[in-house]
Amino acid sequence: MTQTETSSSPDTKMPYRYTAALAGEIENRWQDYWNANETFHVPNPGEAGFDASKPKKFIMDMFPYPSGVGLHVGHPLGYIATDIYSRFLRTVGYNVLHPMGFDAFGLPAEQHAVETGQHPRVTTENNIETMRRQMRRLGLGHDPKRSLATTDVEFYRWTQWIFLQIYQAWYDSESRRARPIAELIAQFESGERQPEDAKANPDDLAWNELSEGARSAIVDGHRLAYVDEVPVNWCPGLGTVLANEEVTAEGRSERGNFPVYKRPLKQWIMRITAYCERLIEDLLALDWPEPIKLMQRNWIGRSEGAEVDFLLLTEGAESENAWFQERARDGWTSGAPAEDAVVRVYTTRPDTLYGASYMVLSPEHPLVDALVADAWPGGSPVEWRGRFPGRPSVDAFPKEMVEAYRSYASGRSDVERQVETKEKTGVFTGAYAINPVNRQRIPVFIADYVLMGYGTGAIMAVPAHDTRDFEFAMQFALPIPPVVLPTNDWLEEHVAPALKAAGLDAVSVDMLEKAYRHAGDAADEYGRHYERNEAFAGQGTSFSSEVIEGLPTAQATKRITEWLTERGLGQGAVNYRLRDWLFSRQRYWGEPFPVFYRSDGSVEPMAASELPLELPEIDDYRPEVSDDPESLPQPPLGRAKEWVTIERDGETLTRELSTMPNWAGSCWYYLRYLDPRNNDVIVAPESERYWMTTPKGDGSGEQAIGGVDLYVGGAEHAVLHLLYARFWHKVLYDLGKVSTPEPFQRLYNQGYIQAAAFTDDRGMYVPAAKIEEKDGEFYYESKPVNRVFGKMGKSLKNAVTPDEMCSEYGADTLRLYEMYMGPLDVSKPWNTRDIVGVHRFLQRLWRNLIDESTGELLVTKSEADAQLRKLLHRTIDGVRIDMEALGFNTAIAKLIELNNALVPLDAIPEEVAVPLVKMLAPLAPHIGEELWKRMGNTSTIAYESYPTHDPSLLVENEIEIPVMINGKLRSRVNISADADRNVQEEAARADEKIAQQLADKEIKKVIVVPGKMVNFVV
Repeated sequence: MTQTETSSSPDTKMPYRYTAALAGEIENRWQDYWNANETFHVPNPGEAGFDASKPKKFIMDMFPYPSGVGLHVGHPLGYIATDIYSRFLRTVGYNVLHPMGFDAFGLPAEQHAVETGQHPRVTTENNIETMRRQMRRLGLGHDPKRSLATTDVEFYRWTQWIFLQIYQAWYDSESRRARPIAELIAQFESGERQPEDAKANPDDLAWNELSEGARSAIVDGHRLAYVDEVPVNWCPGLGTVLANEEVTAEGRSERGNFPVYKRPLKQWIMRITAYCERLIEDLLALDWPEPIKLMQRNWIGRSEGAEVDFLLLTEGAESENAWFQERARDGWTSGAPAEDAVVRVYTTRPDTLYGASYMVLSPEHPLVDALVADAWPGGSPVEWRGRFPGRPSVDAFPKEMVEAYRSYASGRSDVERQVETKEKTGVFTGAYAINPVNRQRIPVFIADYVLMGYGTGAIMAVPAHDTRDFEFAMQFALPIPPVVLPTNDWLEEHVAPALKAAGLDAVSVDMLEKAYRHAGDAADEYGRHYERNEAFAGQGTSFSSEVIEGLPTAQATKRITEWLTERGLGQGAVNYRLRDWLFSRQRYWGEPFPVFYRSDGSVEPMAASELPLELPEIDDYRPEVSDDPESLPQPPLGRAKEWVTIERDGETLTRELSTMPNWAGSCWYYLRYLDPRNNDVIVAPESERYWMTTPKGDGSGEQAIGGVDLYVGGAEHAVLHLLYARFWHKVLYDLGKVSTPEPFQRLYNQGYIQAAAFTDDRGMYVPAAKIEEKDGEFYYESKPVNRVFGKMGKSLKNAVTPDEMCSEYGADTLRLYEMYMGPLDVSKPWNTRDIVGVHRFLQRLWRNLIDESTGELLVTKSEADAQLRKLLHRTIDGVRIDMEALGFNTAIAKLIELNNALVPLDAIPEEVAVPLVKMLAPLAPHIGEELWKRMGNTSTIAYESYPTHDPSLLVENEIEIPVMINGKLRSRVNISADADRNVQEEAARADEKIAQQLADKEIKKVIVVPGKMVNFVV
């Protein structure tokens, strides 16, 4: 060896060695090629190059928000997976639509604009370019002609168009679909439908007798998009309204941690509740993870029960006796009493009505003001007057107490109010109601554990059979009468111990029942030994309930509902937890609403031909924020004075100052991918039908209800984006704009990449990249720190960028490592040191096929031996199965096994090399393309047919069976797969280990299970 050779680097001696530098050069070259040749663009029906003979696959990721910090290695986990799957599908004969866009409206860009003065569009577009560059470097094969951002004016033109379709539609409950509002008006005009609206038409007039304003109000009351004044989560610190999901359990904004208050504001609202039943029903036909389906069902919160009317005894109210007597004279057929004399409650357990000992209204209930007495009723217990932080003195009158409590409750979010705690707060109003089944007077409270947004905003409280009611009753010393007898098992577990502790050793079921019925009654022989300390919320048998005495819960529920209905005191009902969607945000960086307001406050929608309505330029993006919870929103758009008002037909019209929420664009973006440059329609019908029509795949010839074949994203979007998108899609389907009732047929939730994070002695996160490890301990700037694991991200200061990994190892290595870490749907820890192993696999594969010193191809026309051929075809079969199932980690493992089998060979048979590279290409596309070209091919490998296996080579000619002596494993032997019992026994006896151990033994019996085992009993 010469001195020159000694000092030269390995790369000098082996210029074709697969290093990070060579990988980078190869990757950049092929990325340029794909871009220049539009390799991944797929034409639409009717366009040049469209192949109608191929079936389609529409593969999507939940598109990202273009953050200023760009991607870390956790972000592209799903993107890499869908890219691999899309590349695989192209090779097995599909037209594959695989686009990528950006969910670009949102608060972060606006806050950055407030801080820097830079227009949010500039920030957003810079961030998009950064992420596009990062995605290109990863070799992601997205269709370049279908890229979009929700902030593109030509995109949000169609967001505004969809809003107008929803505004101009109503939900016909009879046909169970949305219909144009013009059809509703026509029904009113023809008399086919009566304008039943208690507020807009209190005198029950015919349509032609109503004023124009009343007609407009009635129609607006049916629209799927409408304006209403409702309690909202108002965040003065951010200057905007927040959705419930954007508020923490502590009643603060998720972003910025500002206080959130309940305030009545006029808002645009989407009538998503009209679709509750269909949103639940159609989940059955979707290929979604069951936990996501369950989350949506729970969020919609369907329940069956009854609505019950309770007569209120307020000052000046009619006698309850007169009311009940009047209804009795009418044969219990008269309608409900006047609205101000009754409160309607919804309950899922009408069988417990006889146990309702008090009533609770939400603090926001509209009847509260009318209920509150000027003074406490005589003999009212002091403990009823209020229990809540900062309450007035105990001597305060009801109005003062109620006012103070409502102020307290308004400062708490719905989420915070629903958190289960034993400590309950509330205030007695001084009013009473009449329980309609037993005519008992019961006190009426307000308490914040009752929400105006659920049911009717009022509950009948049955403390013996509801945990929250029980805790409230205990705190306020209210009666707790039981009316449902628990099962014997429950009585034995909960009541028997108290009786036995009192010396009643031989406790019978009869004794337990008496103790339960009369708990705490000193006069009762058994009841005095048992104190009620919890509610029984299960099903049992009704007692002390005249109409339903002795009936089990299911029968009692049915009977009491019928009884209430017969007497006009209630009716069966279905209720939902889901509320209509608050659609306004007091922000600048969002889609402007395409509407005007007339001087009388009525809405004038813009014509479709006037769209898009673009955001005006303003100098100050700050909302007028305030620490005052009573402040009202002053959106930034109010500063655009010339934009806000417009003169039309001699009238001054004003624009909406709020913008749409960032969810708007993500509700429908998948549709625009189908036809992103169409200026005439949202999507051409033939393109929509082709890409959104999906066969069930069961051979029935029927179509699935969803269009997107695979949608990959995080489970955190289960009840926001996914529910909202389903709602919008169903409206468009009803109106004939799309061909499927659901947008996403198959949903897949990828796991997360977790990483080590480090906290100092203050509990603050420190940069993970600057941590030093010494003897198993971790240090930051020479000070010890604690190691924890969490989701990789900016907040934990543990992000690793894909740019770093691509520079050090290459994009193909990063792609393989992220897929090889574990199953796609499982979260796994990132460890940069482990990526080396995958890089070595690619280096070994490269060396198997390429001479590193000359660059020559080490592939020959020679044939593979039988063993290698069998391994190849087993690999082809296994990898294809894995790819179809998104099992990329196991597919890579099989390729590693095949590649290892090639290491001893001086040259690789072409019959092995070609399918190996084809299988590798979807996973590591750059090296796949490079090796394909070096094997003499001139076209891209992206559309080459996937290799097929020979089924005959999967049949094992030889099998291995265990050989045992007295049931203990002593050896293993190989035999022909079709060997009979005698051949199997002979092979076992001939084994050297077995022969030695049987040499001096008497064989009493030989057990042979063909193809399974041999056991010698000695």
